Amino acid sequence: MQRNEQTLRALMQASLAGDAVAHGALLQGLLPVLRSYFSRRLSGRTDLVEDLVQEVLIAVHEKRATYDVARPFGAWLFAIARYKMIDHFRRGGSREFSLDGLEDVAAPTDEFDASDARIDLNALLATLSPKQAEAIRSTHLEGLSVAETAERQKMTVSDVKVSVHRGLRALAAKIRGDRQ
Repeated sequence: MQRNEQTLRALMQASLAGDAVAHGALLQGLLPVLRSYFSRRLSGRTDLVEDLVQEVLIAVHEKRATYDVARPFGAWLFAIARYKMIDHFRRGGSREFSLDGLEDVAAPTDEFDASDARIDLNALLATLSPKQAEAIRSTHLEGLSVAETAERQKMTVSDVKVSVHRGLRALAAKIRGDRQ
């Protein structure tokens, strides 16, 4: 059965109220959601997908008291999932995070990802200068050419390229956790 935001949120709220059956149903309901989430991001890595699913389920169980019932459940859940995935790559020594395909973040593939991706992407872009954020939005998310972006923002083509490059470099540093 496909679990939606309202169903999972209701199960989480019941779990927080001490309902052990609801807690079990919540964890069971999260299995296909998390498998789908990680499978799309780690194609061909079934073993890693299952490991990360289990890590997230443990974190949901252990950190359930941190969930704010006034906020969307999906955003909370997928924040945990993203952190677990990033932690996995950090533990493995990988410091490379590609921002190629940034536009895919704005084109979510399920009901949870839609609001979650917008929240995360907007939060990340808000850490940049307005010029860099708008250049990235225009070229990578809206699909405008560098020339179209330059015309729209009343900038030179070179300035747009530099803004995009510096902005993406700053985002990569934030994702890696570099101090700035």
